Formats: sequence, structure tokens, C-alpha cells
Amino acid sequence: MAGNLVNMGSMLKCNKGMAPSTLICTQAPTVSAVAPVAATIMDFAPMENIPPFGMCMSQANPEVAAATAAAMGVLTPMPCVPVTTPWSPGDPMVTIGPAGFPALDASSKCMCAWGGEITIQTTDEIVSLE
Repeated sequence: MAGNLVNMGSMLKCNKGMAPSTLICTQAPTVSAVAPVAATIMDFAPMENIPPFGMCMSQANPEVAAATAAAMGVLTPMPCVPVTTPWSPGDPMVTIGPAGFPALDASSKCMCAWGGEITIQTTDEIVSLE
């Protein structure tokens, strides 16, 4: 039995962002009009798959660092523009599409170049395959 696999519309959270975001799947082919589109570990493109998380609070983000310096050291969040890596680890036992990318499972994480850790937050869009 496979783990909990993630579909389009699942809620995401970044520990450096101020608002949740919604996953958009583009790597897996749409097979049925009634079934949700499954996500793969390659659904990580900033803006295309992972929309912004409101405002970013990471000092590693150059925009936040500059605004914080201008505010004499008071943390000053700036608009989030994620710079992400592929999800990891995914589910290597379930591959999706002609490229055979591992399916995205609920325990996978995605890292942002600005130090954020992006996780799957909701389970209402997660299905279990057997």
C-alpha cells in the first residue's frame, strides 16, 4: 500500500512565510476529468507550482535583509518570491506520468533558497492509493 499521495489544491505552508499557499500540479498528465491531478516531486517551480506565501520573514532573503537594515534592525517582512528545490523524498514506489517521476507524498518537504521549509498542511486533498 502506498502512502498518502498529494493532489492539486493541497494547502502548503512555509515556516518563513506569513500565509498558506495552494499547490498547483503541472508535471502529471490529467487522466480523468473527475479525479484530482496527482502531484510529483517535480511540481516545485516557483510561482507555477508553488505560489507565494504572503510576506517573507527570512533574513536570508535579500529583500527582507535590506528592508530590515533600513528599519535599523527591526525585522521587516517583504513579499514572498519562493526559490525552491524539488520535493523530497516523495514516494519512490509510485511513479507518475511518462517521465516516471516519484509521486509527492504528504511527508515530503521542499526547501526555499531563503531558508524556508515548505510542508503539506491539509489532508482533504490527499488520497491513499492501494
